[in-house]
Amino acid sequence: MQSEPAIQIQRLNHSFGKSNLKKQVLFDVNLDIFAGEIVLMTGPSGSGKTTLLTLVGSLRSAQEGSLKILGQELCGARTRTLDRARRNNGYIFQAHNLHSSLTALQNVMMGLEVHPHYSKAQMRDRASAMLAQVGLEERIHYFPDDLSGGQKQRVAIARALVSHPKLVLADEPTAALDSKSGRNVVELMQRLAKEQGCTILMVTHDNRILDIADRIVHMEDGYLAPQAVLASRR
Repeated sequence: MQSEPAIQIQRLNHSFGKSNLKKQVLFDVNLDIFAGEIVLMTGPSGSGKTTLLTLVGSLRSAQEGSLKILGQELCGARTRTLDRARRNNGYIFQAHNLHSSLTALQNVMMGLEVHPHYSKAQMRDRASAMLAQVGLEERIHYFPDDLSGGQKQRVAIARALVSHPKLVLADEPTAALDSKSGRNVVELMQRLAKEQGCTILMVTHDNRILDIADRIVHMEDGYLAPQAVLASRR
């Protein structure tokens, strides 16, 4: 028997603005993603992909329908519930969003700050170990300005995975990288996430990386194509 989905979305609708300015951006979205799956979400700009990703990531509260993450209903959830839910997540964005005044090690340690049970020494040890896993053990004390684009994205991946999250959300993580760097980055995400047993939901326009997916779903004009949801890649 298959377990309950890590992500369970049913009849999800979402709008921005109010009154005459209200604009619906997601329409009746249904999607189940199971633990350990790598699911890529494709579609044109403005189709609602990033909005859906932010809802799944508890960065804003879902308005209508049902959105369960690891069994927790987040539709209409309060700020405290969303804060708790975010502790299960790792985020990787197109812009690596590293703090330029912090070293690679310090940037990765930030991924553990929402987990108060870690001491500073434990945070440092875990961050160092994760940077070694992404091949940056020689650059842990480098600042972002002294790293290449691919290296910066590796730091961002290390920061996202250092807490061993149950869910990794990535928004165009290869968009600013060349073909080789982009491939290396997603293969690294794939390997580390599989080793940690977490689920990946990634928004991408990059056709070069589609083969890493267990499934590909396609969004257009706020609708998730049902045939794509069922199209297994393996």
